[in-house]
Amino acid sequence: MGTAELACGSLKALREAPGFEVIAAVTQPDRPKGRSLKSQPSPVKEIALRAGLPLLQPERARDAAFLEELRKLKPDFIVVAAYGQLLPAAVLTLPPLGCFNVHASLLPKYRGAAPIQWAILNDEAETGVTIMKMAEKLDTGDILSRRITEITPQDTAATLQQRLAEMGAQLLVATLRKCVMGIATAHPQVEAEATYARKITKEDGRLDWSQPARALWNRVRALTPWPGAFTCPAGEAKLGTVKILRASLEETQSGQPGCVLAAGKEGVVVACGKGALRVEELQLEGGKHLTAAQFLAGHPLPPGASLR
Repeated sequence: MGTAELACGSLKALREAPGFEVIAAVTQPDRPKGRSLKSQPSPVKEIALRAGLPLLQPERARDAAFLEELRKLKPDFIVVAAYGQLLPAAVLTLPPLGCFNVHASLLPKYRGAAPIQWAILNDEAETGVTIMKMAEKLDTGDILSRRITEITPQDTAATLQQRLAEMGAQLLVATLRKCVMGIATAHPQVEAEATYARKITKEDGRLDWSQPARALWNRVRALTPWPGAFTCPAGEAKLGTVKILRASLEETQSGQPGCVLAAGKEGVVVACGKGALRVEELQLEGGKHLTAAQFLAGHPLPPGASLR
């Protein structure tokens, strides 16, 4: 059971692992996306269709018709990764070996919908992936295994998600083998250490230049590719919002927050509440991905200009 890209690695790994048989895939219904709002399948659905797997797309995981179809499949266990819905007890108790979740954080830290983004936003040095036995409450099940990875300065949410998806897929197969053999050990989560990673909204991408440069640099990385960090040139309403796709730190420079300190082929240096941010790649609303030099050729931002 999965919807987002993070789940694809686990589905592929289970299909390729000797001794396992994937009897069906469950994903969310097709949703409208893009400017045209055309209905689009989830990444998991696309893989399932190419593999010829039976596919279920219930509007809600507690729908009676879906539960009946699931019972008919008689799964030994259910794997869940980035599915997007809480599962009712009727699903959790259905398979004899239980339901297992691949979660992209070191639980109990960052329970919830956006653990990857919040780990970067909060300037964590490391994160990881957890395989847990599922319980009714959100991400509270007993921990079966975890694997750690460093969050590098080059990481964005996209690169970190890809790495965690690969790590999670490998760890899932190894952990399930132990469960089937009856040699897996489970450990309850420490509630006092739990934190919550709420869902990211588009407004989270707005840059507040009064914040320290490091916080804004983390925001750019955490919200790539979606929703993207954005700002607006003051007095340039015709430009609309400008997405910042890549940036680096200039912590020794300073000035009035939001003020352009320098602009050239190496980037646009913008003062923050502490330090400065060098903006290296940008995108006009509805436009193409541009380097700073390409952007400045058509939209000058001279020193002294302001962003808001």
